[in-house]
Amino acid sequence: MTASLPKAELHCHIEGATPPALALSQAHRYGVDTSAFIRDGAYVWHDFTSFVAAYDATANLFRTEEDYALLAETYLGGIAAAGAIYGELIVSPDQGEAVGIGADAYVRGLAEGAARAKARSGIETRFIVVGIRHFGPERVVKAAEYAARKPHPLITGFNLAGEERMHRVADFSRAFDIARDAGLGITIHAGELSGAFSVRDALDHVRPSRISHGVRAIEDADLVRRLAGEGVVLEVCPGSNIALGVFPDFASHPLRTLWQAGVRVTLNSDDPPFFHTSLAREYEVAATEMGFSGAELVAMTRTAIEAAFVDAPTREKLLARL
Repeated sequence: MTASLPKAELHCHIEGATPPALALSQAHRYGVDTSAFIRDGAYVWHDFTSFVAAYDATANLFRTEEDYALLAETYLGGIAAAGAIYGELIVSPDQGEAVGIGADAYVRGLAEGAARAKARSGIETRFIVVGIRHFGPERVVKAAEYAARKPHPLITGFNLAGEERMHRVADFSRAFDIARDAGLGITIHAGELSGAFSVRDALDHVRPSRISHGVRAIEDADLVRRLAGEGVVLEVCPGSNIALGVFPDFASHPLRTLWQAGVRVTLNSDDPPFFHTSLAREYEVAATEMGFSGAELVAMTRTAIEAAFVDAPTREKLLARL
């Protein structure tokens, strides 16, 4: 039903987009035992903590620039084949340091993969540098300073992810000020594992143009009205929300209610194979389980492109492709 629709994605953690088959191939290359986090060709976890552990173990299977090029090319090529014309990848310079190649080489590798995917399919890509919340405010400041130097032209935004229940949003204000002063787009994880208050705190202390998830705003009608009034875009990931138990099922998910309330929403896959989803499936579920029409789904794609962290000429080219 939605296979032919143009799609765009604003929220995907690149290491979390690793297909299990690619993870197994990488593990074979480096002699890593994956039995603790991959079984029967699927990722295994049971709560947010064990999900993060499986995510980190998978991320550590990529150790060279070429490894990262392969990862980015694989993911972007896959969503392009499903109709995506644009994708933003959430990238972590901390991961480049963790595997020993450094942040610059990490970004170069991902950029090479993005270039290969664009050459084959035309898909446009940008990178959102992320600070990891549970690493603490000072590490997040370092990530913001790295992003602010704009070591690669594909880096156009800054985000905060990780364990949402650690630290206050206000603790990270300095990092976001650094990113904003550098002209980077601002988004932040909020309103996923933590409630509506975290979305309000994000609006008050960070002033983002977008919020990663934000769906728990539905718990506060005044906050929903504020989101609609201020035009803040939510990067909604329904499959992720169901997998992590934020909502029990798609019938309970607030995407349709937020849309009807005038909130600007987009569809995204977050960490797709970990949550048994894909960008294509998110569009299909929105149609079949939530009752969105094809025209409404294209409108979400348009919202994503309007909210994308790209220059004006690129945005116009993407809008023309709709």
